[in-house]
Amino acid sequence: MPAAHLTQSAARETVERLYRAFSTKDVALLRQAVTPDWQYIPEPPGQKPGPDQMIPIFEDLANALPDMHIEILDMLVQDDRVGVRAEVSGTQSGPLLGIAATEKPIRFAIHSFHELRDGLVSKTWHLEDWLSVFRQLDAVPPRVNPPV
Repeated sequence: MPAAHLTQSAARETVERLYRAFSTKDVALLRQAVTPDWQYIPEPPGQKPGPDQMIPIFEDLANALPDMHIEILDMLVQDDRVGVRAEVSGTQSGPLLGIAATEKPIRFAIHSFHELRDGLVSKTWHLEDWLSVFRQLDAVPPRVNPPV
C-alpha cells in the first residue's frame, strides 16, 4: 500500500504490531510489521538490516526482562511517518547490558520515529532512557565505567 494511501488507522495498527512484537519478543510477529530490509537506527553492532537482527536482542530481553511490557502513551501519524512516546516496564530478572540480575522493577521512556513503506515499517529511529534504568538498578554496565 503506497504511503499516500495508508490510512492513519492502518499506520497505527502496523506500529502497534511492531510494539507487540517487542513486548512479546516475537520475531515472527515482527516480520509481519516490518519490511525485509527494515532499518533499526542505530542498528545493533554487527547486524544487517531486517527483522532477524532482533533475534539476539529478543533473546537477551527474554532473559533480562521476561515480564517486559511496552505501553504506548502517544502516537502521532503524519503521512508515512509515525512518532511514538512509550514506556517500558518489567523486572530485571537476568543480566541486562552486563548488569547482573537485581530482581528490581524498572520503568523507562522510549521515543521512536517510524517510516512506513507499503504498509510496513521500513525504518525505526529509536532512543531509550538507559540512564534512568541505570539509576533504578543502582548500577552501570561494566563497559561504561571509565578506566581508573
